[in-house]
Amino acid sequence: MLSRVADALYWMARYVERAENLARFVDVTFNLQIECGSDAGDVWPSLVNTTGDQDWFADKYGLATADSVIHCLAFDDDYPNSIISCLRAARENARSIRETISSEMWEQLNQFYIFLREARAGGEWRQAPQDFFQEIKLQSHLFKGLTDSTMRRGDGWNFCRLGRLLERADKTSRLLDVKYYILLPRVDHVNSSIDDLQWQAVLRSVSGFEMFRQHHHSITPRKVVEFLVLDRLFPRAIHYSVLAAERAVHAITGTPADTFRNPAEQQLGLLRAELAYATVDEIIKSGLHEYLDGLQTKLNRVGDGIYETFITTTPVGQRQEQQ
Repeated sequence: MLSRVADALYWMARYVERAENLARFVDVTFNLQIECGSDAGDVWPSLVNTTGDQDWFADKYGLATADSVIHCLAFDDDYPNSIISCLRAARENARSIRETISSEMWEQLNQFYIFLREARAGGEWRQAPQDFFQEIKLQSHLFKGLTDSTMRRGDGWNFCRLGRLLERADKTSRLLDVKYYILLPRVDHVNSSIDDLQWQAVLRSVSGFEMFRQHHHSITPRKVVEFLVLDRLFPRAIHYSVLAAERAVHAITGTPADTFRNPAEQQLGLLRAELAYATVDEIIKSGLHEYLDGLQTKLNRVGDGIYETFITTTPVGQRQEQQ
């Protein structure tokens, strides 16, 4: 497969997943504000902090209010990680490889982008913002369902899976960080009913509340962190996503399992091994925020490894000779 095609498939899937997860970010913040009221604290600046772009936001918007944060994360053309910017980028990547994807995928992605653009122009979403963000999630699910039901299970499909899974792992870690930032200013909420509602909102934001309750009778920070970071079977858990991403890479390269021949396989193998032997007690003892921050750095290294392995035009052997 041409590196140009692989790159477009990878980023098409990754941008759609990013748009969905941004909708989840906003949705969980709405839920916290509704369920906890004034006890939730100032949740909107906390949401901006988790993006890592708080300086950019402050320069353009100043005060972080519900309106300014939603406009930035959903509709701002100038913000490259807004939902509309992500969908535009996904659509442009899809346009460049129309011959590789199915017509159903292209039509759904195009309709998805038009839906969001019309919502911004009309403004009706303000009457029911949670329904609007729920629709974004459903549109994303429809695109992924069409991808899985219409693409041949070859390299192209695996590149789509790879982009989707790495983006999901990164955003699940950031959703957990949302909870960290919201709780940080109000230590008195730890182990309170407000704390329980906040953890419930985090689980619901990844559609994991029912799955969590099937295996745990009570909600505690320790159990939620273990479920969302280390669970091997829940599809939005970080460990599951890394395991599945590693399988996708090996399916593309043909390298035997538990070995590596390139930077992508090496970085994924290192991260998978770390998650396999980590315990929730070690994670909490090291500091949840610090652990998640380190995890995001390692996921970035995986992304760099994928670029070096599959996208750059200089073969790995030649790069090593040049160093």
